[in-house]
Amino acid sequence: MISGPLDHFRSGYVAIVGLPNVGKSTLLNRLLSTHLAAVAPRPQTTRHRILGILNGPGFQAVFLDTPGLLQPKYALQQQMKRQIDLALKDADLVMLVLDASRPDPDRGQVPPMLSGRKVLAVLNKVDLVRDKSSLLSEVDRLNKEGAAEVFMVSALRGGGVEQLKAGVAALLPEGQAFYPPDAVADRPEKFFAAEFVREAVFNLYGEEIPYSTAVVVDEFKERPGRKDYILVTIYIERESQKAILIGRGGMAMKRAGSMARRQIEAFLGRPVYLELRVKVAEAWRNDIRFIRENVYGSDRPSGTA
Repeated sequence: MISGPLDHFRSGYVAIVGLPNVGKSTLLNRLLSTHLAAVAPRPQTTRHRILGILNGPGFQAVFLDTPGLLQPKYALQQQMKRQIDLALKDADLVMLVLDASRPDPDRGQVPPMLSGRKVLAVLNKVDLVRDKSSLLSEVDRLNKEGAAEVFMVSALRGGGVEQLKAGVAALLPEGQAFYPPDAVADRPEKFFAAEFVREAVFNLYGEEIPYSTAVVVDEFKERPGRKDYILVTIYIERESQKAILIGRGGMAMKRAGSMARRQIEAFLGRPVYLELRVKVAEAWRNDIRFIRENVYGSDRPSGTA
């Protein structure tokens, strides 16, 4: 463990992996002190590899947030699993995030897919565990299974996160920075606009709607002296879902738009005019061409191919 600047500059890619809903995106946002990744109480909110850059004294950690580990059931989930595989391919270090508050007999185990890799294990949501000593057996098991370090944190409240940053920095290989010192991400602004709209949908709608939606930014215009103009299409799989998404008198859509606009403005640091529209793309989650063009299209990160 380190407490101050490193003797030599260290840099590397850190893949954040774990089961759905263990708090990976919340942890990334906390590490960066920036709302970068979409967060919702539903599993499988994350669909992309989201790259976030942490610069500290003597190090640069490039985090790759990934979708939750799963067995794919349809084309979209197959592409989500591919995002995990690509992140692991690039990673110098793997951060395995586990939900300390969820009873799970396998929680203290390193997945076989991570065998032979440098793994830093993170027991998250420890603020929800009354007896922290009950986790010591899992810490011991993770250490015996090859975890380089094990940390207990609360991504939501921030507990243990500074120690985690220091642990990550100490495990990175020596090397030069990959990105400028003021960089936070490598995606275009329109990518995050789409993510904040999708986050609003995941937080505001019922069980079926969020997973049936795809969000595409059709226009993103910076207008000096005026609000930026952002036109977004939300695709749904069935006509019946379209009415639910819009709501009576358009009120549901207005609420989602207002929530997304506030997040976009906070991220960009400037006012925007956000226009949302809804279209039907039947069964798009099994349409690999639609997925490649509209979900995993031209916004692929430039530094992590």
